[in-house]
This record gives sequence, structure tokens and C-alpha cells, in this order.
Amino acid sequence: MEGATSIERLPGPAVESQLPASATDGAVRDVPAALRLQILTTEHWSLLATRSMSWNESFSRAAMFLSLLSGSIVALALVAQATAFGDNFSLFALLLLPVVLFAGVATFTRLVQVNNEDAHWVVGMNRLRHKYLEIAPDFEAYFVTGAHDDEPGIFKTFAGDPRSNQFLHGFITTPGMIGTIVALVAATLVAVAALRLGAATPLAALAGAVAFFGTVVALAWYAYRTLTGLKDLLPPRFPSAGAEPPPGRS
Repeated sequence: MEGATSIERLPGPAVESQLPASATDGAVRDVPAALRLQILTTEHWSLLATRSMSWNESFSRAAMFLSLLSGSIVALALVAQATAFGDNFSLFALLLLPVVLFAGVATFTRLVQVNNEDAHWVVGMNRLRHKYLEIAPDFEAYFVTGAHDDEPGIFKTFAGDPRSNQFLHGFITTPGMIGTIVALVAATLVAVAALRLGAATPLAALAGAVAFFGTVVALAWYAYRTLTGLKDLLPPRFPSAGAEPPPGRS
């Protein structure tokens, strides 16, 4: 009785470590197939709900930034009309555009994070589909989404076209579109600042162009580094056929 009492007071993992391996293996084997399937489907629906919330946040963030941008453009137009693009207009633009730029960078950063989170949930659902096919392998012909958690499997779930140019495709995604607009805001801010400092118009335009391309490169680098970090965080456990298995798995 004393030995049993001491085991009951241990945390769950400690209890399992005190039990014979045959006892824990038997407990796993005794889990009914229906309960196993219920656990898998519950997790699947949980991931679907999380993906839905992520997409809603993505759309809301993009809409907030575009609303702020459109309102700022209207305000700049009114000030320009009232001041005839004089010094007061430049001062107003230099006060307003940094706020818009900050909101744009914050929006782009969060959109990239949301996209990576979405890929994270897709990896989880692909692993669940892999388990479904282990239970019912004859269902494979009915799945149009991926059942492997490597890059080809994720690409299949997203219904991506492998023939498309991925670099150009990045500009038509929501983060890519917002990032391009943010780069234009940065270019406008630099050009207005250059004019305010007395630079000639061609020189100010050149400075704005440099700021545009520099911002695009910086944002693209951030998105790439974040995606690389996701690959390191979730190494594939069930690679596609023909892919090299991860270390530690045959």
C-alpha cells in the first residue's frame, strides 16, 4: 500500500516511468480505434479554427493599414491645396508619413508572421492526414491535399502551382502587396525630406528610388529569414516519397 500511495502522488510522466513497459504498451493498445479517430479529428478541427482566425486577422490588419493610408493621402491632398505645396505641406508630410510608414512596417511584419503560422497549422494537418492514411490507406485517392509535412506536401495543401515563378508570386500575396506599398511610402518620405533639405528634384527622385528598392530588399530579407526559421522549427517527420528522410528516422 505504501508503494502504491507513493506512485499516486507522482506527476503523470513520473508514474509512467515507474510502471513496467508492458503495462504502458498495453494501455496504448487498449485505446479503441474510434477514440483514436476522435482525437485526430478534434485536433484537425482545432487547427482549422485557428487558421480561420489567422486569416481574419490578416485581412483586418491589411484593411486597417489601407484605411490609414487612404485617409493620409486625402489629408495630404487637402493640405497641398491649402498651402500650394509650400513649406507647410512638406512639414505636414514629414510628420504624417513616418506614422504611416510605421503602421505599414508593423502590418507587413504581422502578415508575414500570420502566413508562417498558417504554414505551421498546415504542417499539423498534413501530419494528421498522414495518420488517417495509415488507418485507411485505400482513401489516398480521395485526398487532394498533402499528407506529408515536408515542402512538397505543404505546397500541395496550399494548391500551389510548381510551374509558377515563386519570386514574382511573392509580390501578389497579401504581405507582398502591403510590402510594396510600404516601400512606396518610404520612397515618398525620403524624397520629401530631400526636397525639404534643398536637394534638386532629380536628386530627390533618385533618393526616393533608392529608398524604395532598399525597403523592398529589407522586407523580402525579413520574410525569407522568417520562413527559414519555420523550416528549422518544424523539421519533416513524414517526408514525401523519394525525399531524404530526416535524421533519426528510417
